[in-house]
Amino acid sequence: MTDQLLLGQTLHFSGDPLREDWLAVSHQNSSGGVLIRDGQIVEVGDGEALRAAHPNSQVTNYGDALITAGFVDAHMHYPQTRMIASWGKQLIDWLNTYTFPEESRFGDRNYADAVAADTLDLALAHGTTTLTSFCTIHPESVDAFFSAAAARNMAVVAGKTCMDRNARDDLHDTAQSAYDESKALLKKWHGTGRAQYAITPRFSPTSTPEQLSALGALWAEHPDCLMQTHLSEQVPEIAWVEELYPGARDYLDTYEAHGLLGAKGIYGHAIYLKPREIERLAEVGAAIAHCPTSNTFIGSGLCDVIGLARAGVTVGLATDTGGGSSFSMLRTMAAAYEIGQLRGDVLHASQLIWLATEGSARALHMQGQIGSLTPGAAADVAIIDLASTPVIAQRAAQAETFWDQLFPTIMMGDDRAIKDVWVAGRRVRSD
Repeated sequence: MTDQLLLGQTLHFSGDPLREDWLAVSHQNSSGGVLIRDGQIVEVGDGEALRAAHPNSQVTNYGDALITAGFVDAHMHYPQTRMIASWGKQLIDWLNTYTFPEESRFGDRNYADAVAADTLDLALAHGTTTLTSFCTIHPESVDAFFSAAAARNMAVVAGKTCMDRNARDDLHDTAQSAYDESKALLKKWHGTGRAQYAITPRFSPTSTPEQLSALGALWAEHPDCLMQTHLSEQVPEIAWVEELYPGARDYLDTYEAHGLLGAKGIYGHAIYLKPREIERLAEVGAAIAHCPTSNTFIGSGLCDVIGLARAGVTVGLATDTGGGSSFSMLRTMAAAYEIGQLRGDVLHASQLIWLATEGSARALHMQGQIGSLTPGAAADVAIIDLASTPVIAQRAAQAETFWDQLFPTIMMGDDRAIKDVWVAGRRVRSD
């Protein structure tokens, strides 16, 4: 297979700009190049030097556009694609009014196939090459998502959502069926192609202690799998958890007591954490998925991203579609910046794009595989036009530094800024 050489501005990181000096760990080259072979990145460096060293490579020159790792969405719900931007409810009402009726449709494999295809194509159009998704209680919904991802050769994480109480009757499973069906799906999909399985209790209010224990036992049997759930999203939710689990020390303890706290755990939202919870998350090496557009859209609150990172908690970025109101990780970065401002923390452009790429990859324990322009990583690449609209172009034209040029696209960009996408070394045109 012919080597592919991509030319343009390049950006990669040698460390975590949330915990280290962003200037020291961020590496931008205005005339860079990325060499791709057999679906992987093999070299990153000066564009002309790479062209001279590999004269037989097929060259794609993107000019002033930015070549970066494809975006990695650390937490979303593909079954909510068709109800995105539903009006005016907070979490519990929103679930009952919009989410659960829509999720009840996913026992129909044809419907699940159609939504999975739409979701993945929308993600790619926005430069997102990896999704981490909750499915529904229906095994058909899991098969549909992984099958659609395999057809596109995308690296994805997903799992059957488990709920045995506090939802519609047609969305209830049991402790035993959750264990059995999750185990069968795990064996079918985990490590198949680019698929990773995540054991997926929705959240403590919709699982009995017996179901959480069953899923904790399954995770203990398969510790190489991820586990995803929700944690401390809204104040009324936390009060509900306290009523349902009166013996728990805190919300996190409802998971920890049932074997659902570990290094490969990904906990969505995590806005109202107590000191003990932060300490335990850092101690075990678990990750938080920050969902800023969802947190503002549903009125949840302001996550302390900087504080969590400084406390040693791994943080990734997520759209939380469809609680989140956009598939765009650019829009999600902008929302993270805005939430940081409201908290008194100013996130730099380098920190924002790191969260959307390598930060999320680390949250998924897939660092070095996705989310970075480094040799050995999959060639999942997004090409970003830094002058995609008239208002962005006129602002970028005044930029004195690369970061000044990038920031307007983070704040005002959308799918029009995605010039091209590569998945495992194959070009996927955004149109």
